[in-house]
Amino acid sequence: MSNSLEQYELEEKAVNQLRESREKIREQLSRVIVGQQDVVEQLLISLFAGGHCLITGAPGLAKTLLVQSIADIFDLKFQRIQFTPDLMPADITGTEILEESSDGRRRLQFVKGPVFANVILADEINRTPPKTQAALLEAMQEHQVTAAGTRYPLEEPFFVLATQNPIEMEGTYPLPEAQLDRFMFNVHIDYLPEDDEVEVVRRTTAGAVEKIEKLYGGEDVIRFHEVVRRVPVAEELVRYAVRLASASRPNRPNSLDFINQWVSWGAGTRAAQNLILGAKARAVISGRPNVMQEDITALVLPVLRHRVLPSYRAEAEGISVDDIVAKLVEKVANP
Repeated sequence: MSNSLEQYELEEKAVNQLRESREKIREQLSRVIVGQQDVVEQLLISLFAGGHCLITGAPGLAKTLLVQSIADIFDLKFQRIQFTPDLMPADITGTEILEESSDGRRRLQFVKGPVFANVILADEINRTPPKTQAALLEAMQEHQVTAAGTRYPLEEPFFVLATQNPIEMEGTYPLPEAQLDRFMFNVHIDYLPEDDEVEVVRRTTAGAVEKIEKLYGGEDVIRFHEVVRRVPVAEELVRYAVRLASASRPNRPNSLDFINQWVSWGAGTRAAQNLILGAKARAVISGRPNVMQEDITALVLPVLRHRVLPSYRAEAEGISVDDIVAKLVEKVANP
């Protein structure tokens, strides 16, 4: 009994620390970022859960500043990679060069690329050909890079935050579904309300911008991952997450009519996994030691919007992915 009590007290302490961490992080980010509270929360959830994020938004909405500020708060090594049509896989992962030692011997030496960092900002990832996009696949999934048959592990923690520009789609290379599925969330950044935009203009045209304080380290992030994984979740909530993912698949025995009409391809099992993992992270940063239904429902849109492929009929009728997911949440029975 005493061991169970001690374990409960440790879990409660860890949850309180994570809740306090969120408040401290929000306070620091507010020094440089105005508004975008939902975006910040989703990025923090993915960070605490150990997932990667796809960020979609028009230019000039502080996507790069937001990612770099989060990296600064956690004192993590940050690298920005600008994806262009001529970028090669070796430009990301690294390459071998021929070196000559002092005694005249020559040998191949692997020079690490920018992917060897803690936080990678893959800027405009849809501007580069598929073979270069695929260079990130092994790093995202296995946290390692293979070059000339040798595996090089990446430093933990490791996060990829990729941005996509939704306009000027000519000359772009949409990410394949297999790579999209590796991203935990697809976060949409929209234009700010007028008052927030006025505040941004006022700040950026006045004196020097406030600096971000370093609050944590990489070891703290890894510890946060462990805390999130230990959060309990009821079986009926796990079933709810599975039902949400499976209900998005068309042409199945129990598929909903609007899914058959508007969806060409639905979400896989990784969607349900990310719903539960994200819900655990959302629960603990809200100060709760267990998952509630609202934690899952709040994350359905960022989890499913890049995993559900609308049909031609949906596009012709002006039905967006967000519309489909919103209707899906209404139709799937609550636990």
